[in-house]
Amino acid sequence: MVDIGTLSLIILLAMFALLAIGMPLGFASAFLAVVTLVLKFDFDILFRTFGQGPLSVVGQAVYRQMTNYVLISVPLFIFMAALLERSGIAKDMYSSLNVWLSRTRGGIAIVTSIMAVIMAAMSGIIGGEVVLLGLIALPQMLRLGYNQNLAIGTICASGSLGTMIPPSIVLIFYGLVTETSIKALFTASFLPGFMLATFFIVYIVVRTNLNPSLAPLPEPVPGEPEGNEKRMMFLGFLARMGMWISGVLLGRALFFTATGDNQVVENTDPIPLGMVADIPYLIGAFAIFAAIAYLVVGAERTRRGWQMGKGLVAPIVVIGVVMGSIYGGITGITEAAGMGVVAVFVIGLLRREMNFEIVWDALVRTLRSTGTIIWVTIGASALAAAYTLAGGPTYVANLIVGYDLPTMGVILMMMLIFLIMGMFMDWIGIVLLIMPVFLPIVVRLPAEEIGWLGTIDPRMIPIWFGVVFCMNMQVSFLSPPFGPAAFYLKSVAPPHISLTDIFRGFLPFICLQLLALAVLLAYPPIITVFL
Repeated sequence: MVDIGTLSLIILLAMFALLAIGMPLGFASAFLAVVTLVLKFDFDILFRTFGQGPLSVVGQAVYRQMTNYVLISVPLFIFMAALLERSGIAKDMYSSLNVWLSRTRGGIAIVTSIMAVIMAAMSGIIGGEVVLLGLIALPQMLRLGYNQNLAIGTICASGSLGTMIPPSIVLIFYGLVTETSIKALFTASFLPGFMLATFFIVYIVVRTNLNPSLAPLPEPVPGEPEGNEKRMMFLGFLARMGMWISGVLLGRALFFTATGDNQVVENTDPIPLGMVADIPYLIGAFAIFAAIAYLVVGAERTRRGWQMGKGLVAPIVVIGVVMGSIYGGITGITEAAGMGVVAVFVIGLLRREMNFEIVWDALVRTLRSTGTIIWVTIGASALAAAYTLAGGPTYVANLIVGYDLPTMGVILMMMLIFLIMGMFMDWIGIVLLIMPVFLPIVVRLPAEEIGWLGTIDPRMIPIWFGVVFCMNMQVSFLSPPFGPAAFYLKSVAPPHISLTDIFRGFLPFICLQLLALAVLLAYPPIITVFL
């Protein structure tokens, strides 16, 4: 038998070697799982009695991961993202956003960031977002004379926001592996995700105003409203959208009242915005929005504003269906993903954009992406189980604690390991391989010593650590040498843009991601604002 210290070193070096020669992560992990069992246990023990022993435990661990019901949501979200990418929904959304911000310095880059946030809230798929933004936004920015590095960094950094903003597949996998509430993870990541997006937008605004040559303004379009007129039209669009949303919620509350489903029952949570007591407020909200639209803004301005911004309606509907069904207590994560697919498909049919070719292509893409994820899950689950049986987590915990570092020192060491591993390994492997080792250590640390500007409830530590991990993975998507966002963009970028150019454009945005990570580490209570 090989001692656990030597075995850990062998696994680490062998993993890097196998990845360097091009072996897929799933197969590399599965191979090393077998190597771990053979080196740690007697070879005869593994096969002496079928269905018993270490090999059986590893098989059970893989089976447990693969039969988790929530895992079904992953291919559903991927399918929804593929449908969005092929339909015209994203393109119309970009056009509508561009209408309102076209005369703003750096407006196209700001539109790209906002579009990325909306797309992240619809599907949570990173690769598709970067490719889609590269196809829609990059040619537009280059045509208008935007600085190439600014354009590249904006697209890739914003396109990676699906890691942080719910429904994030990274958070889903973290919740599966650590048995943490995925709904709580989604809620906790809202503020950090939008904080990071705000950092990007503020950076774009400040930098382009300090150096206007980075983002020239486009030529004005004849007849396009400007100044206060455009602002009033935008207010009219928002008011009309508010009328639709409050009207739908009012109809929902009246339906629940008619059916008696919103009766107050002891020990039962009330239906959000669906109780009898909510009806007067919803009527008041509808009346206020109607007054703004038709008395303050005016019917004609509101109509024109709606025409200019109606490309945003479909994405808002999809977000409402997915996130509303989760937080409204209607469905779980998996069912919400299925409802999102149906919503996108129905919207595509109504827009006459959905056909057999698009659906088939989306299914093929989903099969390929899901197959990769599933194989990585199988291999990494097997390696994690084998390493756990060999005593790896205890060894790593003792090794880290043995340095006698302060609590935040231990966490910073983990952050460094995440950042380094993220440069070479896919996030799925990191979740499945490293998280079962690190999270038990973090949970045992003194809660009052976590953070510099505030403390966190010990019960919230697994949720906080999951959000911090996702912020780390944000950095990994841009980190050379294997930052996947660079390769996604390269696949659709003009030939004159090299990978070196793309990585160069990432540098300011990596600094912003590290700043957001520092905020999470310094002030952990930020994740509890909406919990």
